[in-house]
Amino acid sequence: MLLPFDFKKDPYLILDFSATNPDLSSEHRLGLDLTDTTSFTNYVFGKIKAAGAKVGVGGYNEHRVIYRRSPHFNTSVDEPREIHLGIDFWVDSGTPVFAPLAGTVHSFRDNANFGDYGPTIILEHVIDSKPLYSLYGHLTRQSLDGLYEGKEFNAGEKLAEIGPYPENGDWPPHLHFQLMTDMLGLKGDFPGVCSVADRAKFLFICPNPNSLLAIAGLG
Repeated sequence: MLLPFDFKKDPYLILDFSATNPDLSSEHRLGLDLTDTTSFTNYVFGKIKAAGAKVGVGGYNEHRVIYRRSPHFNTSVDEPREIHLGIDFWVDSGTPVFAPLAGTVHSFRDNANFGDYGPTIILEHVIDSKPLYSLYGHLTRQSLDGLYEGKEFNAGEKLAEIGPYPENGDWPPHLHFQLMTDMLGLKGDFPGVCSVADRAKFLFICPNPNSLLAIAGLG
């Protein structure tokens, strides 16, 4: 269990943040300003409420337009990063997050740039004698209290809580959940979004988290 929902019984909404979403291509007509986190939050949770859902989900390998809101993903030197490498769970701040697998804390950090992860935890697991890493982004700052590298978590044990904005990296409240087979020497952070040019490279080392979660409709 990753979140306190039963995805076989509880209603959820698959959210689309690609250019195929007509809301995003006409955001100014709708009064939607993605750079304003309150406006963005009202849009996301309005869609979830209108659908009668408890949580919004989706995003793995999605070519998103929403990262254009933040210079963190767009520099004058590098190709823009717009390919999402994890699954997002859009739900109220304060929602508990549980370790889906037994593991130890690999690293953690408050990645405090606008549009970044905010408080982040990375766990290390061993699956079939091979390392696997899981990343949890957009948490509360309190979630980092008392952590240390090597701290053990059992499967199903509470790990953290989803953070409010702006402390969560200034996003509508959600959890970014990602798997990696190689940390590339990084600690406390790992790209959750890559460029189109780097898509194949990062998808190779960032497998679909739904292979673990098995949420219908996510592929």
